[in-house]
Amino acid sequence: MALEHALLVALREQPAAGLELAGRFSRSIGFFWSATHQQIYRVLARMEADGWVEATPVPQAGRPDKKEYAVTAAGRETLAAWLATPVGAEPMRSELAVKLRGASFGEREAVLDVVRADLADHHLRLDHYRQLMKRDYPEPGRLTGLALDQYLVLRGGVRLEEFWTQWLEEYLDAHTRPTTEDDR
Repeated sequence: MALEHALLVALREQPAAGLELAGRFSRSIGFFWSATHQQIYRVLARMEADGWVEATPVPQAGRPDKKEYAVTAAGRETLAAWLATPVGAEPMRSELAVKLRGASFGEREAVLDVVRADLADHHLRLDHYRQLMKRDYPEPGRLTGLALDQYLVLRGGVRLEEFWTQWLEEYLDAHTRPTTEDDR
């Protein structure tokens, strides 16, 4: 996937100026596809040159006009073609998993501190996702179309964070439980 596809999805949901798009992106798609503001602006310019989006000037009081981007027919065709392209299994790349595998070769307590910090981050993200679900999708059984798609992606995020928190807690428990004479 290229950033272009993520931006096409975001702009199909709602046209936006670059700054608004970057803000929305960081609160939604950015949970699973990251991009800096500079990358977003650079790609938007390329997408406009390719005819995938068009920018409409929007006057602002006391400031220069901003550009609001919307997806063109060519952009909709590009997005539809990309959406229909099969995706292979995504390999897991985790620096943390490699650290866990190699923990016996370093200072175990230092690795456990890394695990504790990462676990705290995953708990925060899980809590945030659950709050979003409660606030934005109080009745998921009634959702259809775009709202259902958005909910299910958020639900996937919850499940991933549940996996991480459970796995890291298991790792910590296994390495911090008291040893008995039978363990020696």
